[in-house]
Amino acid sequence: MRGMWTTAKAPSLDEMEAMAHEMFERLPKTFRSLCEGLIIRVDDFPTEEVLDEMQAESEFDLLGLFQGVGLPQQSHGDIARLPNMVWLYRRPILDYWAEHEETLGHIVRHVLIHEIGHHFGLSDADMEAIEAQAK
Repeated sequence: MRGMWTTAKAPSLDEMEAMAHEMFERLPKTFRSLCEGLIIRVDDFPTEEVLDEMQAESEFDLLGLFQGVGLPQQSHGDIARLPNMVWLYRRPILDYWAEHEETLGHIVRHVLIHEIGHHFGLSDADMEAIEAQAK
């Protein structure tokens, strides 16, 4: 156990993106079906434009972001648009992980559900129920 800390390292962008996709696959099928075509991406930090738009005080303020049109706002007459995307921000997630007693997988799953859920019109109670089913 003692030597583990000398070789342990934070997950890379690719490793965290793989983790996010794995967590997404564990979500209930009914929830995943709402997300058809959803693209999940991981970056170290949000862009300056995103930080400005979200009025974030620091690049560590956002753990994730949904970009797109949620189900409540979609209509059948919509013209072609960019795909819905969820961004997870690796460095703020790792910072949060270092300061809390949760596992990294739990945090990634929570951010993923939260970002998808709010933009699909789900309440906090709905998202908590989805998280409970995803264990």
